Amino acid sequence: MKKKLLALLMATVMILSLAACGGSNSGDSGDSGNSGDSGSTSGDSGSSGSGDSGEVIRFKMAFVDPESSPYAQGGLKVAEEVKAATNGRIEIEVLTGGSLGGERDMVELTMDNSLDIATCANSVMTNFIPEMSILDQAYLWKNADEAHAAVDGPVGALIQEKANALGLHVIGYMESGFRNTFSTKPIEKMSDFSGVTIRTMENQYHQAAFEAFGAMPIAMSANDVFTALQQGTIDAAENATANCYNNGFYEVTKHITNTQHAFVYILLCMSEDAWSKIPADLQQPFLDAVQRGVDFERDLLVQANEEAAEKLVAEGVTFHEIDIAELQAAYQAKAAEKGFTFDPAWQAAVDEAIASVA
Repeated sequence: MKKKLLALLMATVMILSLAACGGSNSGDSGDSGNSGDSGSTSGDSGSSGSGDSGEVIRFKMAFVDPESSPYAQGGLKVAEEVKAATNGRIEIEVLTGGSLGGERDMVELTMDNSLDIATCANSVMTNFIPEMSILDQAYLWKNADEAHAAVDGPVGALIQEKANALGLHVIGYMESGFRNTFSTKPIEKMSDFSGVTIRTMENQYHQAAFEAFGAMPIAMSANDVFTALQQGTIDAAENATANCYNNGFYEVTKHITNTQHAFVYILLCMSEDAWSKIPADLQQPFLDAVQRGVDFERDLLVQANEEAAEKLVAEGVTFHEIDIAELQAAYQAKAAEKGFTFDPAWQAAVDEAIASVA
């Protein structure tokens, strides 16, 4: 309760600052979910207008990541597409950087109608929709097409049903994509993971995967990863390839193994209050425009990873392939040992998505 009240107080302070300065500050962030940015309160200082009288409806969408990130660039594209599709009747201000805590804080602000649109990883939303933990499994998807088919189809429908009860509308799914392993020593086969201390997200499924590979997963703040690698406190970490470059990890880790072990989504969560301000005739054009922005971000992320890989090689980083089938089998055995189970309806939706791509 104290955390929630503090977040709301900080939001109010940020709003007053925005009103006085006419803008917002942006800053660097670490791993997704470690820092946050301010949105707006509803009413006079937040979303404005119903659109019925032709006045402009203004929303604020917040990211934990800097403006240069593919996610924030996707948010700017969403804003551009929405403005064009609604003939300027809906405008979205994109706030980047971190000032209000993490993604969970932003989701809570949105649930309280104190922020118009929050962005967060699917693992964060699992705190509010436990059934979503099915998406945290290692090697759930063979490719991005399967991952997209799930949230753009049957799994997305189940998420929206649960989100409604929270006062949220999930209007789109950007992504951080597949994650790889970067390490101080080469990892070319599963046995090379033996004894390796690796930083992972605080996620039981991701950690179980690396336990299955023979590594020793530990959770730590993303802000501490560089120093921990540099000092030898940990031997490896995992993230998207682009993040390995953007965060400068190549300075202390010269090896990246294409483990492709987990896929991470970035949800766009809109408050009930903000959604209610969109006139009925603009709701579908709004959603279609958001999806175009989402598609842009997905393509941009692929490009960012490819460009990062080229830059990393130029910095002396070596990429290694590994037997994915062996890693997947090891994880599945560990998952069975730990008794991981999921809601049957959600499992059926995942199976349907996979079948639709086959």
